[in-house]
Amino acid sequence: MKTTNDLKVKLFADGADRAGMLEMYHNPLIKGFTTNPTLMRKAGVTDYQAFAKDIIAAIPDRPLSFEVFSDQFDEMERQAKLIRSWGENVYVKIPVTNSLGLTSGPLIKKLAASGVRLNVTALTTLAQVRDVAANLADGPEAYVSVFAGRVADTGRDPLPLMAAAVEMLKPYPQIELIWASPRELFNVFQADSVGCHIITATNDILKKLPLTGKDLTEYSLETVKMFKSDAEAAGFKL
Repeated sequence: MKTTNDLKVKLFADGADRAGMLEMYHNPLIKGFTTNPTLMRKAGVTDYQAFAKDIIAAIPDRPLSFEVFSDQFDEMERQAKLIRSWGENVYVKIPVTNSLGLTSGPLIKKLAASGVRLNVTALTTLAQVRDVAANLADGPEAYVSVFAGRVADTGRDPLPLMAAAVEMLKPYPQIELIWASPRELFNVFQADSVGCHIITATNDILKKLPLTGKDLTEYSLETVKMFKSDAEAAGFKL
């Protein structure tokens, strides 16, 4: 099997915990960072701008994606331009639709044409990939985040979808495909196998990278020892 040194897919860390982000920043395998309002809320962030500017100062030389949170497209545009002004390494995350299901396409096209580097997020279909790519066509470098993990949550195999998305984006060399919301480390190798450009994963998943290629018999024994240790620590008796 491949080792982490053989991977062509770029690894991005997905999260909003400052300490965790800085830990991943010191890992040379991690090439960029993404976050979103849900992750920020879970991490206890209360001042969006202060948090973002602090992270940008701490991580000035790798791509950072911060998301707008308005549901109105004119306000999304204002927020996007503000976020973009915070740093040259900043990408602005725009959801593929607002919460009413209205397409963000015209806004994506307008922002891309004005030079804003975007990370269009929450895609789950090839139709969305096609439409978003067309709207990003005249813009600078951009990311298209397909939530493969959420596709898998519905009982569908995301691999054919992601492989097709890679092909769909080939006419747009400035657009990179992100395999978003992975559920396990194996997804990294799946993303790599279909030529996906980037996979963004939480620290919990990325911390499993050292397990790559681990001897399975040894891993089995470690598991048995864990069960024994935890039973003893709990003081279980029958």
